[in-house]
Amino acid sequence: MPPAAASDAPAGPGRRGPLPVAQRATLAGIAVSVLLILAIVLGSRMLKDFDSALLPYAVATVFLAFGVAYRYTVWVSSPGARRLFKEGWRSFFSASNFRRAPTALPKMIATYLGFQKFLGARSHARWAAHQLIFWGCVLAALITFPLTWGWFTFTSGTGSGPGYEMRIWGLKVLGFDALNFFGWIMFHGLDLAAVLVIPGASYFLWRRMKDRGAITGQRFAYDLVPLIALIVISVTGLLLTFSSLFLHGGGYEFLAILHMVSVVFTLIYIPFGKFFHIVQRPAAVGMQLFKYTSRQDDEVFPCRRCGQPVDTTAYVENLQGTMRDLRLDFAEWAEYCPRCKRVLRGGAYLTHVKKGFK
Repeated sequence: MPPAAASDAPAGPGRRGPLPVAQRATLAGIAVSVLLILAIVLGSRMLKDFDSALLPYAVATVFLAFGVAYRYTVWVSSPGARRLFKEGWRSFFSASNFRRAPTALPKMIATYLGFQKFLGARSHARWAAHQLIFWGCVLAALITFPLTWGWFTFTSGTGSGPGYEMRIWGLKVLGFDALNFFGWIMFHGLDLAAVLVIPGASYFLWRRMKDRGAITGQRFAYDLVPLIALIVISVTGLLLTFSSLFLHGGGYEFLAILHMVSVVFTLIYIPFGKFFHIVQRPAAVGMQLFKYTSRQDDEVFPCRRCGQPVDTTAYVENLQGTMRDLRLDFAEWAEYCPRCKRVLRGGAYLTHVKKGFK
């Protein structure tokens, strides 16, 4: 019996087959959520440093953890993603790859994840806007999540400053004066993140309103809601600071509720919308490392028709394996370059279709 047929065969008496994907994903989501709750309790020193005013944000992060683990498990269960995932980790932990190209992984993390140079080939404006959103969201996440979980706190010995201490898990990390430039940066990090995100998200929102190519295929819930959510979070966050500094707290309560609702909605939306690609992107780095290390061995697969290089031998074999897993009966087409595929397709059309016309 072929492996595929054996895996699809029902479990016999006394045999327990693998859990369905939905059940595995649910168990993974529950496990990750429980671990996060334990981390919050322990990291906040048994909730001693936990701010109850931030409870809705903390609850939203637990839902976020469940959703990410659930969807990631479902995604990795598909044949293509599973192969990508395995090959990526195999390349990551390969000692021979590290000896042959010790700087490959750091470079790919910096260029592919950090600076996303592949976007620059499409448009410099899109690359710049994406960078603003990316670094703004990274800065906001680095501040918001640990603060929400009670992992770090700002305390003052006098109760009102200007001298403050930043503590992580109850341990003093540094002290600073809230009235100098460094202190201003410490207390306005989220404002700086908002200043980065607003122009980047606004550019993409403007582009989706004006560009015909973007308008044709866009969906409101998938393409526009994430951008609107980022802008609402950023604007309401800046308005909270504006209210505190210039309006003596006028309208602060309403803005705080609006800001909280927008953040909670976005956190819950992440696993099930366009933002999920943030979670998927690191896995793509593993696949890029797999292709790079294969090229280092000069394992180039030539086109069966013209002899021009198609890709690395390992990558072509991996693609063919995925196609067989999906029961696509044309895996041999992966052995042809794009030009020869078009030529062969045209020849097949002339031979089998057009000859029927008189």
